[in-house]
Amino acid sequence: MQIHIEASDLPGRTCRPGTDFAGYDNIHVGVQRKDRLDELLGPHPGDAPSAAWTLDCTAVPAEDGIEVSGPYIQNRLGGRFVYLSWGTVDGAGTFTMFRRAKLMIADVPRDVLETAVLTGHLTARLRLTDDRGLPRCARVRPPDIAWSATGGT
Repeated sequence: MQIHIEASDLPGRTCRPGTDFAGYDNIHVGVQRKDRLDELLGPHPGDAPSAAWTLDCTAVPAEDGIEVSGPYIQNRLGGRFVYLSWGTVDGAGTFTMFRRAKLMIADVPRDVLETAVLTGHLTARLRLTDDRGLPRCARVRPPDIAWSATGGT
């Protein structure tokens, strides 16, 4: 199965200071590889008009539903998820993370996930700017993310 992440409304290349962090310049977002903080799939600049990623994964029946795994599927206490990591990129191209958004597989409606296993494609659509104008972070729950079973992109 493939998971397609389609993101819109990126916050810009500069992140103004928040209540709990300093501001940042030259921000980018990418999908973090499992257990590899500094390895990102498809980093996009924060001022891109949109961002998209395709993750290859495996979906198999499990006691409590469908277990999704793959190189970009995190597996921690609380379930399986995908990290969208926000960070700065310096002149040498080094990415330094400052926050992450968590896309929980458990938040995918069961019927949508079952259909996605059959079609081979699960799509997540979300805005990457939060209500304060900052890069979206923490657990992203519906209605801020929409999951659908699709025929592919």
